Amino acid sequence: MPGFVAFNRLKTESMGLVTPNPGTIVWMLIIFGIVLFILRKFAWKPILNALKDREESIAQALNSAEEAKKEVAGLKADNDRIIAEARQEKNIILKEAKEIKDKIIAEAKEKATEETNKSIVLAKQQIETEKTAAINDLKKQVAELSVMIAEKVIRKELSNKTEQEKMVDGLIDDIKLN
Repeated sequence: MPGFVAFNRLKTESMGLVTPNPGTIVWMLIIFGIVLFILRKFAWKPILNALKDREESIAQALNSAEEAKKEVAGLKADNDRIIAEARQEKNIILKEAKEIKDKIIAEAKEKATEETNKSIVLAKQQIETEKTAAINDLKKQVAELSVMIAEKVIRKELSNKTEQEKMVDGLIDDIKLN
């Protein structure tokens, strides 16, 4: 039982700590009031000012973030508009390039047709010129042959008709061979 007595004494002593003494309560209230007054006089305003500044900086940061968000949305809209304009411009350029290509091809075909027609006309003219030259040459040769035949016929005796016919036939055969 000695343990029980010690336990009771410990219990009574600790109860004194838990049960407040009225004099201690008064001093505690006076000290608390002084500490509260000192804190209010020297620390409360700076703490409240710091909190107010912090609140304002947070609000300003939120406003800045909202403005940045709006600006980003505006930039995105501008970016989308610029991309749309670039696509439209690209389509216009491609359309113009296709039109130019088609025009160049059409002009090349037209020019080739013109050149072909000119070549055909020149070839016809050249053939006609060569034909005329060949006919003139042939006429000249026929004239020369006629003169030669006439000369040979005249040299022969005009009295022998059979020999003249033989000679003309021989000359004609010579002409056919050439």
